[in-house]
This record gives sequence, structure tokens and C-alpha cells, in this order.
Amino acid sequence: MATTSTSNVACDIANIELADLGKKRIEWANQSMKVLQIIRKDFIKNQPLKGFRISACLHVTAETANLMITLRDGGAEAVLCASNPLSTQDDVAASLVRDYGIPVYAIKGEDNDTYYSHIMAALDHKPHITMDDGADLVTIALTKRKDALEHVIAGTEETTTGVIRLRAMAKDGMLKYPIIAVNDADTKHMFDNRYGTGQSTIDGIVRATNFLLAGAKFVVAGYGWCGRGLASRARGLGAEVIVTEIDPTKAIEAVMDGYRVMSMHEAAQLGDVFCTVTGNKSVLRKEHFELMKDGAIISNSGHFNVEIDIPALEKLSSSKRTTRTFVDEYSLKDGRKINLLGEGRLINLASAEGHPPSVMDMSFADQALSLDYLVKHHKTLEKSVFKVPEELDKRVAKLKLESMGVKIDKLTPEQEEYLAGWSEGT
Repeated sequence: MATTSTSNVACDIANIELADLGKKRIEWANQSMKVLQIIRKDFIKNQPLKGFRISACLHVTAETANLMITLRDGGAEAVLCASNPLSTQDDVAASLVRDYGIPVYAIKGEDNDTYYSHIMAALDHKPHITMDDGADLVTIALTKRKDALEHVIAGTEETTTGVIRLRAMAKDGMLKYPIIAVNDADTKHMFDNRYGTGQSTIDGIVRATNFLLAGAKFVVAGYGWCGRGLASRARGLGAEVIVTEIDPTKAIEAVMDGYRVMSMHEAAQLGDVFCTVTGNKSVLRKEHFELMKDGAIISNSGHFNVEIDIPALEKLSSSKRTTRTFVDEYSLKDGRKINLLGEGRLINLASAEGHPPSVMDMSFADQALSLDYLVKHHKTLEKSVFKVPEELDKRVAKLKLESMGVKIDKLTPEQEEYLAGWSEGT
């Protein structure tokens, strides 16, 4: 990999000259990351990660930059590569290298070969701990780079898709070290997934298209925490929201939340805008494309671009052209046009800036505290996937409330006694 910094920090980034803007963005994000600021001060004092090498495969954003700085200040030797080819903020990558001395391997729009070469570079760091967002880093380490596992003691995973993959690895006996599923922390998925994904996905769709959502039929595929947030924000902008689901419990929840719920076969004929947030593949596919309106907009905010069957769309099309940045117009053989956003990749990071820093504050606080926990307890953990310990999850929530100036009640001794007992009745 090229060394492009005067400080001789190993990296492969787009342009070191972008660092000035990147530093401002990092500092702007830091203002809204109060919990991570508290943890960083503690890390500086106690150095819990001293002597540990960390390889992180995450979205290279201003929020992630503040996490990496926190890890560095806690004593870690950390490197960062991108977890998605379109999610890197090149100016942030440049600033991390120039201003903070953190090696970064990430370029927005990198091709597939470059993407995986950057993961290889991160593994060349011979990590003690892996941090993943989608489990590509772990997958490569377990398959093509087993040499990189020599020193690994533990890891963390940020997102739903990655947790699904890791649990499958654990079930098959493939997982070689314990991993904490940061995504499963209440202070992550209930807030980051719902409020972060909800807002940033709408932001990405609107930035890419300048499409008016008021009065439009907006189809949300999947009603997990991300789907809930997306549906809520789309309705808030005046869209008529349609939800598709495979889970009957989630489907009835969407009905009772006031949304129209139907099969994708039905929704495909009605939707103006579609967005998949399921973590599964081929959610939008050939039979759906064949039913869509002329001018339909399709997008994805799940981790991988497999949620939309792009090869099937290409086979149905006679031509393709880029009409706007991050908008590819496919002309179908019958004359209809379907607009694919962001190459089917995470639209909230492809054409927008990802989650707001105030919500990533909780997610990355979970990450930092999980690393501290793993350093102390990895020897007692099995080679499996674990939730963030409840006491850490509650600590993050408490710190977030304090940073917002919000006070809550405490149980009285009488209430504690009542909740602990069983004899007191009517």
C-alpha cells in the first residue's frame, strides 16, 4: 500500500490534501458525541488498550474517526479499512492519517479488488482484536488469511447482517474467537438502527434524487428496527407508506402502527420509491421489476447490495445510463425505466453522510466499552457471539441521558423490596 502522508503513516487513501476539511468534520461530529468524550477521558487516564493491535473494518466517517481516536488514546495501535466501497468520506480518511497518525485503507468508490486488498492490509496489522461491520474482515481472516488469526483474542461486530453471518459461523464451528455483537445492545439497535437509519436513509434518497416524498407511495421492505425508523420518517414527510414483511409478528405490528402491509408482489405495482432494509438477498427481484411503474426508484439501506437483484434488472434492460450522481437509469425492453440508487449499496452512506453523530455516540460508546471488556474477560469466553453485557449497555444509556441534561427517578427502598418479593398482593 502507498504511503501518502509526510508523517510516513501507512495508508491507501484518495487525497491527503483533503485533510483540512476532514479535520473540521471530525471536530464537528465530536461536539455531538458526549458519551464517547467521557469514555475517551477515562481511556486516556487508564490506558485499557495499551499494547493491543486493533484492525477495524468500519464505515470511514467522521463519527468512526472519533471512535478510532478514542481507541488510539486508550493505548491501542489501530488501523482502519472501509466496510463498504461507497461509504468512505475521503476527507475524513485523509485527516485520520495526517492529523491523528492512524493508518487508513479506504477510498470512496473503490472497486471490488481494491476493497478486499484494503481488508488484507488491515489484517497485515496482525491484530489482537477485530472490529467489523458486516463480517467481511472476519470472513477473510477465517478463509483466506488464517495466518492473521495467530494473535487474535476477540472481536466486535457492529451491524445486523454481520451478526447473522457470525452466528452462522459459530453454529458451523467456524468461529475461532469470541465476538461481541454490539448491534444487539439496546442502546445500539433501538436508537442507531431506528433513528439513525431512518433519518439518514431518507437523507440519502432525497439527496440522490431531489424527489418529493409527500404524496408518494413509499415501500419499506422489512419492519425490523431499521424498517420502523425508515417508515416513520417517510410518513413524517407525507409519504403513503407500504410495508412488506415475512414475519407475521412484525407485519401485524406494522398494521397496528398504521401502515398498509402487503406482499411485495402487490407493492411492486403501487410503489414510487422502494427501500430494502432486511439483511437478506433478492428482496427486489425479476418478478417485481416486471410489475413496477415507469420511473420507479429503488434503493437499499441494508449492509450488502444483494438485497436488490441487480443482475436480474440488467437482464431485463436494453440500456443503462447515469442520470444523476448515484442514480442509474435502467431502460427496460418494454420502454419502462427503473432508477437504481447508489449501485444498490447503503444509500444513507453512498449519497449522504450516514447516521448523525449524536446517535453514533451510543453505538461507538458500546464499541469502546466492549473492547475494554474483551481485553479483561476474553479468556473466560467461548468461541461464540455474545451480547454487550447489560451493565455496559445501561451505563451508555445513563451517560447519554446525563449528557442531555435529563434526570430520571430511582426506586425507593420500599419499591425495591416490593419488586423483590412475592407475598404482597391485592
